[in-house]
Amino acid sequence: MRTQEQYLADLAKMRPNLYIDGKQVDRTHPMVIKGSQVIRYTFALADNPEYEPLLTTTSHISGKKINRFTHIHQSPQDLLDKQEMTRKMCNMAGGCIQRCMGCDMLNGISAAALDVDKKHGTHYYDNFMKYLEFFQENDLVAGGAQTDTKGDRAARPAQQWDPDQYLHVVERRPDGVVVRGCKVHNTMAPVADEIIVVPTRVMMEDEKDYAISFAIPADTEGLHLIVREAFSHPREDNLNAPFANIGDLESMTVFDDVFVPNERIFLNGEYEFAGNYALNFALFHRHSYTGCKPGIGDIITGTVALLADYQNVARQGHVKEKLADLISVAELVYAAGIAAGYKSTKASSGTQMPNVVFANVGRRHAGHNVYHELNVLADVAGGLSATLPMSAQWNSPLVGDYVKKYVTRKEGVSSEDNWRAFALASDILTGEYGQVMIGVAGVHGGGSPVMEDIAIMKNYDLKGKMQLAKNLAGIKT
Repeated sequence: MRTQEQYLADLAKMRPNLYIDGKQVDRTHPMVIKGSQVIRYTFALADNPEYEPLLTTTSHISGKKINRFTHIHQSPQDLLDKQEMTRKMCNMAGGCIQRCMGCDMLNGISAAALDVDKKHGTHYYDNFMKYLEFFQENDLVAGGAQTDTKGDRAARPAQQWDPDQYLHVVERRPDGVVVRGCKVHNTMAPVADEIIVVPTRVMMEDEKDYAISFAIPADTEGLHLIVREAFSHPREDNLNAPFANIGDLESMTVFDDVFVPNERIFLNGEYEFAGNYALNFALFHRHSYTGCKPGIGDIITGTVALLADYQNVARQGHVKEKLADLISVAELVYAAGIAAGYKSTKASSGTQMPNVVFANVGRRHAGHNVYHELNVLADVAGGLSATLPMSAQWNSPLVGDYVKKYVTRKEGVSSEDNWRAFALASDILTGEYGQVMIGVAGVHGGGSPVMEDIAIMKNYDLKGKMQLAKNLAGIKT
């Protein structure tokens, strides 16, 4: 297993194919280093006695100790451990832990590739298992690339006026394929060793070239990662805090005639399985959200409770009701994830698959309540969460004393502690990082909300419930 220092050293060796503020940069850029903070936690805490039991496990293929983010779930306990790890790591990082992208991609492909081989006599599962061994041995980090730009939303992939709006194969060679297109919303791809690709949707027979899945190094020739950064409000050193040190790097990932060798291909033209790859990743990622979203809910709940205490309103009935709402959202989402693991099943490959209904119900409940959680925080924090004078004003010899005096609330709580609590609320509610990772990813991460509804309705026994109603009503037909 790697250390965080080895991880950063490996990033530094990669070809400079990142673009920040319109300039081509390498992975030693300060913004990249800052954006890698949450990933570094997953290395740094792997031998910490508090986190090691959750962050590490035993590989089912090599028998070696590995980072859980490189593991293929083999049991309901694995799913629960992943969920608990995700919640705890989100508490530690102050937001999305990000490395679940690659983990969920690996698990989704592992559950789909063998079925393709059984029907078509292909060798995708063998390719995948060799890749997995390499991935675990080197303790790699992968970014997931699923969502295409989709162009004209009323047109299917094969009907697009610009065929590149969906990633597709443009050339097939004896030793591999050449692909062209773009994947978007690729969280943490700029700080990943590898990019793993799956289709974005179900494909039809005339869309074989769009039914493609593979993994490549993140600095492969022809690959361009156009970066959008999101960080909290900058602070002067004496008022620095852990939440202010984390950030998010998103990528619009352009594949400009990228060559993919055969041994790294996991699906290539078998269109009837494209949906399996897409839905499997979404399922595992939504299950990850049943750990992630409660973890972020813990942060919001704690911030609300802290501000209520500092302002001396914690005993007010309406505040208690709001806190009960926040607790209920987080724990119901987490409970749905536990149920998804308890009711899980095995794929033909042996991969443990979360229950589709419970995983999607948990993710749906989380997404539908994101803005309610933020509304509660905004309500209790008040307008100061948007108008708080920042650290330079606090340190100013001209007005700093005024800031210190007028951010103070309940007697006995220092002005600095008050400022820090309001600054955290401000970072969550008005900072780039807070709004990207909570306000938007909280709704759209793991797929658009309508896809959760579709997955629930497709897999729920609604006819059984109708029959129950018929029995009770005495309806015989």
